[in-house]
Amino acid sequence: MNTGRPPPFSGHGADSGRLSLQVHGKPEATALIYLPGLHGDWTLLGEFRNAVHQRVRLVEFEYPRTSIWTLADHARAVQAALNSAGIVEGYLLAESFGSLVAWALLELPNTPTNFRIRGIILAGGFVRYPIPRLARLARVLGLRLPDGLLRRLLSGYARVAGLLHRRSPEARAGIQEFVRRRLEPGDRDAVMHRLQLLAAADPRPVAATCTIPVWSLTGFGDPVVPWPLVSPWLRRRVPGWVGHRIIWASDHTVLATRPAAAARIVLEWIRTDDPQSDPDPDHGVATAPGENGPHCAS
Repeated sequence: MNTGRPPPFSGHGADSGRLSLQVHGKPEATALIYLPGLHGDWTLLGEFRNAVHQRVRLVEFEYPRTSIWTLADHARAVQAALNSAGIVEGYLLAESFGSLVAWALLELPNTPTNFRIRGIILAGGFVRYPIPRLARLARVLGLRLPDGLLRRLLSGYARVAGLLHRRSPEARAGIQEFVRRRLEPGDRDAVMHRLQLLAAADPRPVAATCTIPVWSLTGFGDPVVPWPLVSPWLRRRVPGWVGHRIIWASDHTVLATRPAAAARIVLEWIRTDDPQSDPDPDHGVATAPGENGPHCAS
């Protein structure tokens, strides 16, 4: 039966209705798989990418602009893409909405030929979104938002974010690309569909049986996924739970707002879990101004 869904994977990119990926780093390095948040792409990951350069094999995904894919469809497409790229194992770096794709990946059949998940790092992530009414409200407002107002909001975001990243030409270019993509046809519909998936998903039964290592990285000032509503459940209910780190001077987009600090923590977790792996947090990680502040461990 034809469901109307696109094929699970193609290298042609999101604009053609297919999942796409790009890979950075040495083939022999430990694979770190980036699953983006609601925006669905890698446009804001530039400084984090530089911070982990040559320490891991960073695999970045871009979701298709679809309003019909389920979370299971996303997971199957990610699995197919990793298999096609010959990436057999690694760690998931699941940002916000990407957490739901990560849990959906755990539900796929575990076969010898499929990608093996060695651990899950939640970046501003969760199991069940803690404020589903907020997600539903955001979707209602997003669907009704006039195009002109959306342009002004994105323009304001670009100005503020550009000032915060004024010393990083790559980050500023990524911000401009982020804004350009958000205004392209079909992008808003795809984001609203992801919001709908987010509000309805409840992978707590899956997470409650997860025995592989799970870590959580959050910004102290995260108003979208407040860590006090997420971390206690993870600690109590997830068998593989390892730990939680908070970066004080950060918000929900912790990988973008404090990329060097986030990279040091992520590399430290991977190295602790697998001492034979390459990522050493004391070498090869650039430090941005203002990113040597305290972290909170729990």
